[in-house]
Amino acid sequence: MNIGEKLKHAREEKKLTLKSLADISGVGQSTISDIENGLSKNPRRDTLNKLANALDVSISDLFSDTTSNKNEDTSSKKAYLNIDIVPEEFTDANLARQYVNKHQIFGSHGFDPDKLDDSEILEFANELLKQMEMVSFKYRK
Repeated sequence: MNIGEKLKHAREEKKLTLKSLADISGVGQSTISDIENGLSKNPRRDTLNKLANALDVSISDLFSDTTSNKNEDTSSKKAYLNIDIVPEEFTDANLARQYVNKHQIFGSHGFDPDKLDDSEILEFANELLKQMEMVSFKYRK
């Protein structure tokens, strides 16, 4: 399930309409609809925080795989099938590894992120986030 699907599921579980969630969260109805329908690929973190708070779920619940069997071995399960939104910091090695693998440029020159252990991949992915943040200031308009 992607973030939009999880958001919609949480909203429907609370028996909220788009309008009522918009009223409670302060996020526009069309923005919520765009996220739920996958039209908003990179919603702002503060928007997700407002929605998560209104739905009484943690923002990490929107990223985690809630459909997996809890008895499954965590090393073998694919916890994150789709990263729609980049977190401020990676705390899960599987999510960090998927993020790094998603960007083919990191595979050039023999670099293989799958050979990094969990602590190394977390450190690497979080360093990438810091670099992207610094570069974004340069190109902000």
